[in-house]
Order: sequence, then structure tokens, then C-alpha cells
Amino acid sequence: MGTLTVWKYDSPTAAEEVAEVLRRLAGENLLAIEDAAIVEWQPGAKKPRTRQLSGSTTSAGALGGAFWGMLFGLIFFIPLLGAAIGAATGALAGSLTDVGIDDDFINRVRDSVTPGTSALFVMSHDAVIDRVRDALADGPRGELIFTSLSADEEAALRQVFAE
Repeated sequence: MGTLTVWKYDSPTAAEEVAEVLRRLAGENLLAIEDAAIVEWQPGAKKPRTRQLSGSTTSAGALGGAFWGMLFGLIFFIPLLGAAIGAATGALAGSLTDVGIDDDFINRVRDSVTPGTSALFVMSHDAVIDRVRDALADGPRGELIFTSLSADEEAALRQVFAE
């Protein structure tokens, strides 16, 4: 069973610090990271900067840039484009709901990740929760928002973005 987690931090650079910790934990086999991305939103900026993490953090089965682009578009960019564009994305948002990413998740992230903050998005499984929590306790304090995905939901996400 995979889990999509989002850690939100009150600094535009804190998510990068935490990503380094997660890379180390993955190297110690305490967490299997399928894919990850960072959102950094500088104070005063109209929109956040987003990027997918690459290299040792992501596996061959990673969802890829199409997934992150669509998810970040729904969360951060579509609302800025107006109702006409937003209405056209209804079917797309509906397909994400089918794989466990619902409007509540999107709205919670949108409301939480604002100028002056950052967020780390991670698709993972097989985490040794106690060890991960302990390793993150020494770093920046953040708010955890998550949605759990069943194996079927994760497979559906992979199928949608495999093309």
C-alpha cells in the first residue's frame, strides 16, 4: 500500500532540508520512496516554484512529471486561471478522486501551502514509521497532510500516467 504524504513547512527552504533526510532514510531502507517533489513559495511571489526530485530518491516505477504537473496545476495554478479553465478540469479532478486524491486533500494543501512556505510531496511505502518520525523530529517542524492509497489506487495512478 502506497501513501502520498505532504509535509508543509513555514519556510520556503525547509522542504529541501527534509528531502535530504528522507534520501538518507531511503538509503538505509527505512522508507521506500517511489516518487517525490518539492514546492517552494517565496514570500511575495505570485506562484510557487515546483520540481520533481530525481536521482536516488525516485524509483524506476516513479509516477513522473505528468503526475506532479497535473496535481500541482489543480492545487496551485488552475484556481488562478479562472472558472472556464477550472470547469474544463472537472473530469481530470474526478479521475484523481478515483485513485484516492479527493477535493478535500487538494483544498487542504491549497489552503496550507502559501507564500513563504514550502512543501514536500512523497509517494512512498514500507516506511518504518517510528524511525522516520524520530529522524524528522530534529529537523524543521511541519504540518503533515496525507492521503493513503490502496494498492489498486496506486496501480490506477501508475496506469493513468504511464503514457
